[in-house]
Amino acid sequence: MIVGERIRALREKKKLTRGDLQERTGLQRTYIWRVENGYTVPAIETLEKFARGLNVPIYRFFYEGKGRPPLVPVNESGSLWGAQGEQKKMLRRFRRCLGQMDEEQRSLLAHLAEEMARRADQKRKK
Repeated sequence: MIVGERIRALREKKKLTRGDLQERTGLQRTYIWRVENGYTVPAIETLEKFARGLNVPIYRFFYEGKGRPPLVPVNESGSLWGAQGEQKKMLRRFRRCLGQMDEEQRSLLAHLAEEMARRADQKRKK
């Protein structure tokens, strides 16, 4: 199910019109129609507006199951990276540093990380 269909289903389940959702989100009714019908893909900021307007967590647009989606292990051992021990301490320090950076610094850091990942991927392919 695409995001627009999910937004429409949640809106209809709550018995809201597009006009009601327009009042709750500040988004134009025609824009809401375009999203619901798949003509426009909303940005993450817009999805946050939809979530607030529909009074649902944002993951509801992507996850069909009951309750919260399960956490997915992100390393080979099957555990969630940063959940415990030294990884948890490192993640905490990293979060603190990111919080002190301005947008330009975060953008530079993201660019560097992407470049490092690209180079590591090239090395693996050789």
